[in-house]
Amino acid sequence: MIRYGIIIISDKGSRGERQDGCRAVIEQSLPEDIFAQSYYTIVPDETQDIQRAIKHCSDDLALELVLTSGGTGFSQRDITPEATLPLLDRLTPGISEAIRYMSLQITPKAMLSRAVSGMRGETLIINLPGSPKAVQESVEYIRGPLVHGIEIMKGTASECARK
Repeated sequence: MIRYGIIIISDKGSRGERQDGCRAVIEQSLPEDIFAQSYYTIVPDETQDIQRAIKHCSDDLALELVLTSGGTGFSQRDITPEATLPLLDRLTPGISEAIRYMSLQITPKAMLSRAVSGMRGETLIINLPGSPKAVQESVEYIRGPLVHGIEIMKGTASECARK
């Protein structure tokens, strides 16, 4: 099982002024026979809150996967990438690039995403958009390769070469 956490970044959501629609979409997009949700929170667009939640998932809970949602656009309050980057030991730009590439097939606004992804120890952290529709499309697109990548990261698989 791949244990994962969901961190929703939303000022309004953290104050109870907006309903989170992304948690359910992520849960529905990750098969329960492979993925097990182990953590969920909503935090405001504040660097310390975002970093505290990511560190809790990676350092305290030792989750294999952390999915953040929201805070990746151009708004002055969108700081998720800046909060995430200092916590990463290694970048995984291909994941974020793949999500943007897939999203560009749907809307040219995808080029405005500033999302990042990378590893902190043996935890893969991926910034996702804040829209439920975009989250669903993104997670479904990367789901298959994610399983293999996490197996490689954890040392339970060793071959990436195609036969």
